[in-house]
Amino acid sequence: MFFGTFTPKLDDKGRLTLPAKFRADLEDGLMVVKGQDRSLAIYPRDEFLVRARKAAAASRTNPKARAFVRNLAASADEQNPDSQGRITIASGHREYAGLSKQCVVIGNVDFVEVWDAEAWQEYSSRYEEDFSAGDDEAFAEFL
Repeated sequence: MFFGTFTPKLDDKGRLTLPAKFRADLEDGLMVVKGQDRSLAIYPRDEFLVRARKAAAASRTNPKARAFVRNLAASADEQNPDSQGRITIASGHREYAGLSKQCVVIGNVDFVEVWDAEAWQEYSSRYEEDFSAGDDEAFAEFL
């Protein structure tokens, strides 16, 4: 499981050092895909395959389902961290997420998100009140 917030820098070659805390769960390979809200999502390879198969099982007659599966599969980039825990973020992914040198990597329970630092700050500020309100029954036990 992935928890916490980290602030690694993207180097000039587009490499990102994964937080040491996450490396063991990602050492057998990972998939980088476009995430929601202009972030990137990093899944352990096996977890991604389970999710991708579920998505692919959706009706191919549904145009939204087709578009989702196509975008998911097209954006998938299989990576293996190097000996220093670095992965290379593809230029298309850097562009999609608007990544600059300053990044934020957050654990999102069963996957990891990568954000541009400024975009993460803006997102966090915008949704702070929603988090604090916790008005969904699913969140009641945490608040």
